[in-house]
Amino acid sequence: MEYRVLGNTGLKVSSFVLGTGTFGFWGNNTEKETAIILDEALAGGINLIDTADVYSSGQSEEILGHILKGRRQDVILATKGGMPMGSGINQSGNSKYWIKRAVEDSLRRLQTDYIDLYQLHQPDLHTDIEESLDALTDLVREGKIRYIGTSNFQAWQVTEAQWTSERKNTAHFISEQAPYSILNRSIEFDLLAATAKYGMGVLVWSPLSGGLLTGKYRLGAAVAPDSRAATFAGRLKSVVDPDREENRTKFEAIAKLQTLADEAGLSLPHLAMAFTQAHSSITSAIVGARTIEQLRETLKGSDIRLSTDILDAIDAIVPPGVTLDALEKGWTPDWLQADKRRILG
Repeated sequence: MEYRVLGNTGLKVSSFVLGTGTFGFWGNNTEKETAIILDEALAGGINLIDTADVYSSGQSEEILGHILKGRRQDVILATKGGMPMGSGINQSGNSKYWIKRAVEDSLRRLQTDYIDLYQLHQPDLHTDIEESLDALTDLVREGKIRYIGTSNFQAWQVTEAQWTSERKNTAHFISEQAPYSILNRSIEFDLLAATAKYGMGVLVWSPLSGGLLTGKYRLGAAVAPDSRAATFAGRLKSVVDPDREENRTKFEAIAKLQTLADEAGLSLPHLAMAFTQAHSSITSAIVGARTIEQLRETLKGSDIRLSTDILDAIDAIVPPGVTLDALEKGWTPDWLQADKRRILG
């Protein structure tokens, strides 16, 4: 396992991060199953664990709190907040009111006194970034958070936040968490330039494109009943559904990538994970696993690095900065909604 410095912090983190979106009723419901996965990740050299309050409605954090007992100090623990956590009108977003409450709730569920990296899960256009930074700075000074980061921010939002921190002398965001894979290269267009400009680390999620780059989904083939495409509804199902018309271009690219992987003597997932390690602005890639076998296979590729020829061949299949499906960008900004971009008469 390779270790890289997270932005300008001096903190060394593993190039693979254990994502725990499958901890809880979204995936593995028992502490026994999740403890085995955590043990394997730590044994494989992973030292950064990523979760979020919204994962399984808090159950992911609760499970981590239990299975990390006695070894909390051995890991760098990251979580996220801002997604809806109840029916209350203020139980979401990036307001000072909700951030402070959400952090206290996460600390309780995680059974810890501090969070190493607390990330805003997505932008909140109803809240000025200064408001959010004020709240996060208070929590840093109180020792409840050590570092702060963002997730799913656009390049201009990263820049605005950094300027606000400079102007108001608040804590700075030290990392951004964004979607990135061979099939979804949109962050290469400008986001990675912005994070590099401000010395931010970058953690990328969905490096296997929602499972498409595992090779288990094929155009026209039936979806396995235990796959995420069969068990999840909404956006995730659309992204991995082989019958979706918008996925045809992706499956054509995947076929070419599979051939490239075969010629290089690699599995398609290993090629896909190694691709995320090749960009100079990427710190780590988040890997999730519902089974110990899935994690073991992923970890086998942690030290694979691609040659320039292979990277050039990938560029020829999916050019830099290109995303083959807008759904894979992670979220749709409010400003693209009809009432935000049209003058209504």
